[in-house]
Amino acid sequence: MAICAIATMHAVVHHRPRLHVPPPRPLVRAAVLGKASATAAATEPDTLSAAFWDYNLLFRSQRAETPAPVQLRVTEGAIPPDFPAGTYYLAGPGMFSDDHGSTVHPLDGHGYLRSFRFHPGDGVHYAARYVETAAKTEEKGDGASWRFTHRGPFSVLQGGHRVGNVKVMKNVANTSVLWWGGRLLCLWEGGMPYELDPKTLETVGPFDLLALGDRGDDAVPPARRRLGRRRRPWLAEAGLDVATRLLRPVLSGVFSMPPKRLLAHYKVDPKRNRLLMVACNAEDMLLPRANFTFYEFDAGFGLVRKREFVLPAHLMIHDWGFTDSHYVVLGNRIRLDIPGSVLAMTGTHPMIAALALDPSSRTTPVYLLPRSTEAVASGRDWTVPVEAPAQMWSLHVGNAFEEDNGRGGLDLHLHMSGCSYHWFHFHRMFGYNWKNKKLDPSFMNTVKTKELLPRLVKVAIELDKRGGAYRRCSVKRLSDQWNRPADFPAINPSYANKRNRFIYAGAASGSRKLLPYFPFDSVVKVDVSNGSARRWSSEGRKFVGEPVFIPTGGGEDHGYVLLVEYAVSEDRCHLMVLDARKIGKRGALVAKLEVPKHLTFPMGFHGFWADE
Repeated sequence: MAICAIATMHAVVHHRPRLHVPPPRPLVRAAVLGKASATAAATEPDTLSAAFWDYNLLFRSQRAETPAPVQLRVTEGAIPPDFPAGTYYLAGPGMFSDDHGSTVHPLDGHGYLRSFRFHPGDGVHYAARYVETAAKTEEKGDGASWRFTHRGPFSVLQGGHRVGNVKVMKNVANTSVLWWGGRLLCLWEGGMPYELDPKTLETVGPFDLLALGDRGDDAVPPARRRLGRRRRPWLAEAGLDVATRLLRPVLSGVFSMPPKRLLAHYKVDPKRNRLLMVACNAEDMLLPRANFTFYEFDAGFGLVRKREFVLPAHLMIHDWGFTDSHYVVLGNRIRLDIPGSVLAMTGTHPMIAALALDPSSRTTPVYLLPRSTEAVASGRDWTVPVEAPAQMWSLHVGNAFEEDNGRGGLDLHLHMSGCSYHWFHFHRMFGYNWKNKKLDPSFMNTVKTKELLPRLVKVAIELDKRGGAYRRCSVKRLSDQWNRPADFPAINPSYANKRNRFIYAGAASGSRKLLPYFPFDSVVKVDVSNGSARRWSSEGRKFVGEPVFIPTGGGEDHGYVLLVEYAVSEDRCHLMVLDARKIGKRGALVAKLEVPKHLTFPMGFHGFWADE
């Protein structure tokens, strides 16, 4: 089962001819550097009440849709002349509270897709619509009133049917968004993607990507589809086989869980122009055996490669990586919680209460699953993980790549974010408490040590090139200069699957005394080559979402970083355009565009930039 830790969300962009815009006008304010951010925040009160409401207003429902595009007003700077034309799509939840007393977890909020279209010579236009999933149609219908009927994996219904409610798999299509093969898709961690019209944002309907993978199965050599070796005694394996046969009809027939479900995180291989997706089995969340199926599609959604793996472990993953030779899976260890399962079945606790984290090992398993034909033929037992010498809960992967080290070995590098098992909490992510219908910001901001918090790390693994044998592994911070919380690492997308120098991530400056760690208020730019770090921060009582890099050609950091700023104390949202080369210097903020106040939306999760 896959889970989003502190969801800030994914976006897509389409490129068109370069925008023709007037010359920039002077900025009203400059980027915040160093101690300036703390000084700026100090000008506004930072009280318990302000912190509580600022946090909760980030996840306030927006019932109104914006089907007719609205032009955004540039309040500072100007759109740069070399900014490419295209669309930035941002996925995330939009509805959290119904009209009958129920408030759901942010991860169970109905999908609300936002688009920011950069028109040639005509500025930026904003639109937003709900994804018309089956759950949304049932809970909203044609009227103005909302009534939640689905529990969702993370929520408890207070005003709805609780005891005996088996509507757990609430596909809200709210986690990430993808533009590929002429289709705009909104994804969720446990179900089928939904296709939307890229211009009107109208929902086309479910898009059965797994069926495409199965139909193209005949093109994949049978001997190379399913990989993995059994590591348990045959009797234990036979017992798991029996449990699987018993669970599948229950999960499917009672809880409406599909046999396989796609994870919301996908990868694009720019070298081969392929879309990479991964699916896991429904029963994996309950059994100590993990099934992963990797699919590779060409530009027209034709299946190019399919690999199936069976691992003898109880794992949960949210994000993953790939190289030329491997799919890289960092295993988050979990276990079945029997008392929690009983409570979850009664409807008085979220279904996720059936699972618990398993911090029994002080290492992190890294599974290097063979992608290339050479890796398959190497003979290495891929069911045995590389044990990274640090325990961490894997959050998001920025990049992975491999290189010949000149010593007869292969060096594999992974740039990612991770946190402590003691910080990550299934039942209380975001500070959710269904009984009082509010989010408790202290849960995400009270820790004894910074090592528990989300942080940027690099994992380096050396393999023998001929037999694939593991030689050594290390885990280090991406930057010694940046030791504050950070997550949602992003890179120039053309540098995926090859050595990159720069990582951009959402980060916390610590300027808010009562909200020092989350939500984020900054973007940090890390130079991986020397460990240096520079940042840009918002001012005062404002937060930021996930950064997305928009390349303009030239060097690796030639381009812009897009992100949304949430000015909750003003009840406003802004689209921010940063010059990637100037982050940490004056002039980093080149344009700020204001979403009309009545259209202010809650915090998004993941976005995608689609060129046209």
